[in-house]
Amino acid sequence: MKRVLYAWCLFVSAMVWSQKLAQPEVLPQNIVKNTYHGVTIEDPYQYLENLDDPSVINWMKGNAQYANSVLDNISGKQEMLDKMMELMNRTSAAIGSLRITDDNTYFYLKRVPGEEIFKMYKRDGYEGKETLFFDPNKYKKDSGKTYTINGITPNDQGDKVAVTLAANGSENPEVLIFTSEGEKFKETIELGRGISWLPSGDAFYYNKFHSSDVTDMNRKMFTNVYVHKLGTEQEADNIYFSKEEYEALGVDGMEIPMVVYDKNAGLNVLIIGSVDKNTRAYFQPPSGNSKVWKSLSQRSDLIVDYEVNDKHLYFMTYLDSPNYQIKKVSLQDLDVSKATTVVPESKNEIITGMKLTKDGLYYTTMKNGVEAQVYFLAYNSSTPKKLKLPFTAGDASLSNKGSEFSDIWISISGWTSPDKRYLYHPNDDVFEYQPLSTPAEYPELKDLIAKEVMVASHDGVMVPVSIIYNKNIKLDGSNPGVIYSYGSYGNSTSPFFSPITLAYTLYDGVLIVPHVRGGGELGDSWHKAGQKLNKPNTWKDAIAAAEYVIKEGYTSSDKLAIFGGSAGGILVGRSITERPDLFVAAAPMVGAMNTVRMEETPNGPVNTPEFGTVQDPEEFKGLLEMDSYLHLKSGTDYPATLITAGINDPRVIAWQPAKFAAKLQHDNVGDSPVLFLTDFEGGHGGGVAFTKALNRFSNVFSFFYWQSGHPKFKMKEPIKD
Repeated sequence: MKRVLYAWCLFVSAMVWSQKLAQPEVLPQNIVKNTYHGVTIEDPYQYLENLDDPSVINWMKGNAQYANSVLDNISGKQEMLDKMMELMNRTSAAIGSLRITDDNTYFYLKRVPGEEIFKMYKRDGYEGKETLFFDPNKYKKDSGKTYTINGITPNDQGDKVAVTLAANGSENPEVLIFTSEGEKFKETIELGRGISWLPSGDAFYYNKFHSSDVTDMNRKMFTNVYVHKLGTEQEADNIYFSKEEYEALGVDGMEIPMVVYDKNAGLNVLIIGSVDKNTRAYFQPPSGNSKVWKSLSQRSDLIVDYEVNDKHLYFMTYLDSPNYQIKKVSLQDLDVSKATTVVPESKNEIITGMKLTKDGLYYTTMKNGVEAQVYFLAYNSSTPKKLKLPFTAGDASLSNKGSEFSDIWISISGWTSPDKRYLYHPNDDVFEYQPLSTPAEYPELKDLIAKEVMVASHDGVMVPVSIIYNKNIKLDGSNPGVIYSYGSYGNSTSPFFSPITLAYTLYDGVLIVPHVRGGGELGDSWHKAGQKLNKPNTWKDAIAAAEYVIKEGYTSSDKLAIFGGSAGGILVGRSITERPDLFVAAAPMVGAMNTVRMEETPNGPVNTPEFGTVQDPEEFKGLLEMDSYLHLKSGTDYPATLITAGINDPRVIAWQPAKFAAKLQHDNVGDSPVLFLTDFEGGHGGGVAFTKALNRFSNVFSFFYWQSGHPKFKMKEPIKD
């Protein structure tokens, strides 16, 4: 959740400018009237929801070709792309998805400079020899698709590992199983997710999509949990939790059941997944009767995370504590109402995460959304120890091998400080630097500063805002600026280090990150203050940040842009529909732009706990207010806009941004371009080749600089109308 910017890498290969494509014509409107609770809404582009219509797809392809021709005609774009590439390739390798088994085997993904996708590697311990374990380039290499790894799940014994792949960002998983020596089992588990190994180490639980069609409304409805035994075909897998059991537990059809075996507790745990952060879970008594599930927690318990050792279950909750507290309960009597408090709520810090080791409890906190700290509480102590981190951190995360080991790794970073991974030794209070790749230096960024301010929003509430810029620029309003934010699901945009986004500042641009309501930076109350009927606070906080940076001379309205993706599209879309005068450009990326119609998409119903449902009269009002598409007004001069979609997107269906683009092209009376770019080989953003991912950011940033009048970013040739 803390690297939200990496989630939306979704652009198609560029078209050459020599084609000189004409701008696609504005689509005609065909009004459809929908009535909700006595309110009639006119929808002029509802026909674009039919993605099986060739004319709809041809319109989307024509727009994509035109958008690419314009973007590739911006001088400076290639230079920016090359600089991003050089910054990202400055380390010897990019490392991710690290999993460490009980026997200290490291499985991880690695991409070295010159490679487009991550490969899977293995080594014995931190100092062990590295070997290539699996190369996805060789998987179905004649299919013409790009397969990327999005999951590594070794069993507890470390002798087998499940590897999950998907093609072209579709998020349609294919699970391969290997021995620890790299020998592949014959079977492939199609559409399987949520892998959890049984204690035997030769079988696992998994949940399964019903369909690979991202437009299928039944794709996620009443999914089952299966058991797969190694060496057998998927068709022989038995159902472990079924649709028939949903009724007995009162599970909604769009909730996602996952069964996880916890070796410390010796129990199967049934987790009923949802976008609702409050955990709903059940466990099986030692009898192992799969039809008997006892309640562990309900959503009303307000529990967001669990950790288990051999004696207790620890959990984070915000029940009567909006900044969170940590409690524990005995495994011998799993009744969370009997839990005792281990770490009480702090009035100044938000508890953001926790891990158990053999020695005690580690937990992380955040202050004002930007100041991270780590604490350690030994099992024989009642007083937490505040760790003295190697440097001031904007973000801190924890990883471990398990509660039966002492190993704990602490990773810290900041807006201008690259992420560093340390093995912490509690006995002598020492941080041992353990990089997984050669550290890189970034002298270009030495003059960057990150300023943290509090800005009064529309209702007087003070909103934390991060401003990153070169200390040598003049604050006279002449600098290009860009706002990035998200503001949903309680997800925090904690300070992170990214050479990609910081490349924007190399052209004297100012990066502004308002920590808007709807996120979790200031606890659960901050999340709820930007949820459902309170959603307007999300974009109004962003608008307040825009007004602040303009007033203080960081930038000006004719140089300020705004972007965000997925649910962040609500923030972007409503910011420019409410205050088009504040921005010169905008980029809603794979955005939820037509929220009133979200429940007409396969992934819409599962998101109702966050945004609301049209079935409820009051929540409908909230959905209508946050609907960017329906707030576009004919005859308005809107900012230049770059709108993106992914045809394989299972989260935000492609017609959501398509409808917004069509109506914006129709309603806009200004000369600013409205570009609509659909990736016909991508999805929601992940699972794409490296160059394609960087091209996405160079598209956005060069588009913004062009619109702000930066001398290095101009049209090389006039746009053909």
